[in-house]
Amino acid sequence: MSRRAPLTHPRRTALALGLVALAALTPACADTVAIDPPTPSDDVAAICSAMLDDAPATVAGQDSVRVAPAGSGRAWGSPAIVLRCGVERPASLERTSRCDVVDDVGWFSQKDDERYVFTTIGRQAYVEVAVPRRYDPPAEALSDLAATVAEHDPVVTPCV
Repeated sequence: MSRRAPLTHPRRTALALGLVALAALTPACADTVAIDPPTPSDDVAAICSAMLDDAPATVAGQDSVRVAPAGSGRAWGSPAIVLRCGVERPASLERTSRCDVVDDVGWFSQKDDERYVFTTIGRQAYVEVAVPRRYDPPAEALSDLAATVAEHDPVVTPCV
């Protein structure tokens, strides 16, 4: 006659604990935005670190959400408005590209069907802000971030 192993078997206990831990982590992961981390030079990294530390708690009425990897940027809302500092110069940015100024910060703008992507112009670091079209018009997000950008990322050449 075969006997069933009791429910307190070490393997079953480990499996049950693993499933409980996974279930506990799942909601936290859902609130985390994956960001492709930029790789800025050391001087730009210092600017970006200070800027990210000083970023506002809300942007365009959206609360801050976690990002992964930590320190790679900041994000707000769902779908997320994402700020990355120390990105590469946009390939399509030319000397004659249009510059949109929002609260004294110049931005190069690009858009697709899902979002707007703004990159600062004329500052020491390139700062990118991606705003999903759900938050139309996107100027509110740029306005909420302008003071932080202006405080931490010095103007090299004004775009206007």
